[in-house]
Amino acid sequence: MTRIALVTGANRGIGFEACRQLAQQGLHVILTSRDVAKGQAAAKALREEGLDISAHQLDVTDVDSVMALQAEIEVIFGRLDVLVNNAGVYLDEAVSIFDVSLEVWWLTQAVNFYGPLYLCRAFIPMMQLKGYGRIVNVSSGYGSMDEMDGYTAAYRISKLALNALTRIIASEITGHNIKINSMCPGWVHTAMGGPAAPKSPTAGADTITWLATLPDDGPTGSFFRDRQPIPW
Repeated sequence: MTRIALVTGANRGIGFEACRQLAQQGLHVILTSRDVAKGQAAAKALREEGLDISAHQLDVTDVDSVMALQAEIEVIFGRLDVLVNNAGVYLDEAVSIFDVSLEVWWLTQAVNFYGPLYLCRAFIPMMQLKGYGRIVNVSSGYGSMDEMDGYTAAYRISKLALNALTRIIASEITGHNIKINSMCPGWVHTAMGGPAAPKSPTAGADTITWLATLPDDGPTGSFFRDRQPIPW
């Protein structure tokens, strides 16, 4: 049986590479993006590599958009096996908490926290019915209390909240063979990470792929970087 995976924010960077790696593992991957044209172009590029990819428009901040996608997946596939909450924004680098605009504050929370919340609420019930699910929340060391520092507060707090979401959901869905974990990809050479980043998208997506294909005895409710647990 071909597993069905959904990756958000996947038209470029780590999300795009996660789609490639999951499809290389034999999954059918639904590549989602807010921009329809960019998503279709990205999916076309991966299909030209011989990979099983489809594209769908998704605005993770819009509940109606999330539920429309859930309904379509229910009709076409009847299930979703893997959810990768990758879509994210990084809008307040090095800005003091006293200077972050309310617009940046709310947009950051909407994309980085509420988006994954909406998607988990939409798709976990489907996973529970089928007795299988793997959820990966793409977080950051900036969201770890162990590494918490000043500045970049909107981003840090959004990822802290995402990590809390991981722990809470893991506690509530025991007994359904559903694994949910957070991961930090590290400093990756993408549009968000910038040209100075030392890590390739291929390396940044590796832990996503690993967590998305965990065996039934794999970990849940944990936080990883480079396939190793890191402090919350």
